[in-house]
Amino acid sequence: MDRFIEDKVTKVPVKLEGEEKKADFMELKTGGFIKQRQKDLFAVRLRCPGGRITTEKLVGIAEIAHKYSKKGVIHLSFRQSLEVLYVDYKEFDSMIAELTKIGVKVASCGPRVRVPTACGGCEYNPNGLTDTQGFAGMVDKKYFGIPTPHKFKISFSGCPIDCARTREMDLGFQGVVEPEWDEPPCTGCTICSEACKEDAIQSDPDTGKPIYDPKKCLWCGDCIRACPTGAWRGKRYGHLVRIGGKHGRHPMEAREVALFVPDGKVPQVIEKTIEWYKQNGHRGERVGKTLERLGIEDYLKFMEPVFDGCQMAGREAVNE
Repeated sequence: MDRFIEDKVTKVPVKLEGEEKKADFMELKTGGFIKQRQKDLFAVRLRCPGGRITTEKLVGIAEIAHKYSKKGVIHLSFRQSLEVLYVDYKEFDSMIAELTKIGVKVASCGPRVRVPTACGGCEYNPNGLTDTQGFAGMVDKKYFGIPTPHKFKISFSGCPIDCARTREMDLGFQGVVEPEWDEPPCTGCTICSEACKEDAIQSDPDTGKPIYDPKKCLWCGDCIRACPTGAWRGKRYGHLVRIGGKHGRHPMEAREVALFVPDGKVPQVIEKTIEWYKQNGHRGERVGKTLERLGIEDYLKFMEPVFDGCQMAGREAVNE
């Protein structure tokens, strides 16, 4: 028992979905009800996949939070969830009933697939290359809550800026585009080389036309967006897949395992990765630790039918 928590018990009598029972704090936390320091009070975490919510629901949540939060406050979590603070556990049942009426669900903690996070993606962000919000919605509907050996976080970034921090997630998908240059429309204006922040494009000193080095490319598409004549275009779009990242006390950076995975294969990557993790992960072991223990080759071999030519051992292997 944390000595700073005022409740000197581990279980409280709660009523959830009309059923009364005595639940311990960890069981409640798993269901999205997180014990606060203050006696009888909890934070209630709400599901907001991809950080997206309609204004109508947001107004409804604000009204419900104003009613049930003893201090009338909501916390915006680092993973795009809304947390209603200072809620008395005796009011869980009525609060959930009101949330259900407006179509809002409680999130969860514990060893399972968590609510996905995502940036704005290609819907409205000029840098976006993939439909990150669409994928976040898909994950929330199909995979949220699936039991895993430890927490399992999935995120989607629309471009190499990586706002959704795929490098710090158990499984991350980052949008990429392979640029292709077509000489006839090119006027040698040198705009593409100026736009490339990675020095992957240099201008020929005589013609001004681009000299492209794919080993330096981050597949961001800046050259495509900058080109005024359409000489640069997208040869193929897809996802850079990362696995095994986490933050916290002992951060781990995710490993890059596949490149230009098409949209249609994203669900397969998720399903097979979860399958591998459930088969091989020890209880309480994040997938990054499982990879560390068994070796990345074990995972890649299992994923061969899905990645099918998209596998990568590093940037050099991809660009050779």
